[in-house]
Amino acid sequence: MQRGTVCFEAGQLIDRVYFPLTGMISLFVTTGDGEMIETGTIGRDGAAGLQSGFGECKSYGLTTIQIAGDFETIAATRFEQAVSKSAPIRDLAFHYTAALWAEAQQIAACNAAHSGSARLCRRLLQVADCIGSDHIPLTHEYLATMIGVRRTTVTLLALELQELGAIKCKRRKIVILDRRAVEARTCECYQPMTLSISEYHPAAFREALRY
Repeated sequence: MQRGTVCFEAGQLIDRVYFPLTGMISLFVTTGDGEMIETGTIGRDGAAGLQSGFGECKSYGLTTIQIAGDFETIAATRFEQAVSKSAPIRDLAFHYTAALWAEAQQIAACNAAHSGSARLCRRLLQVADCIGSDHIPLTHEYLATMIGVRRTTVTLLALELQELGAIKCKRRKIVILDRRAVEARTCECYQPMTLSISEYHPAAFREALRY
């Protein structure tokens, strides 16, 4: 699936569940003045649309492919049937959805309480975890929407990290060169969010659904 592909529009009935294998999905809400704010990301350790397993529902915000890659999908109606027939799949869907909500709350707290530099490091690490690569194909403009600052601020913060040898800035891409250095400059939010999501690895969904 290509970058920019819309999985669900805000208010749209969720008709499929998406499991990223190599790409990344972003969740957005739109403010009254039209500003897009990212509330979460879903990578290889997650899935979008799992709430449809508990019955027909609509997407609260916009859900799009942010990093192109390979994805597995299943129709929401089929996934709901699988959830109704399998207690393990139902438990995974419930706990992962709860973990995703917890991540959104942690992101809100982080954006309000921590420095721009710490937030940028957190997001770089999270995206690297999402796609399983230290080569992060995201622009400074998009990273600015992720951490709630101006694009110019992201550029300055990224240059500081580059001077330390922690990252390398390229055209439409950032490469993490020294993960420990980036981890040392992130905030404490990174570890709790990593644990909350990875605890419910949706590979179990895919294996269960194949049977």
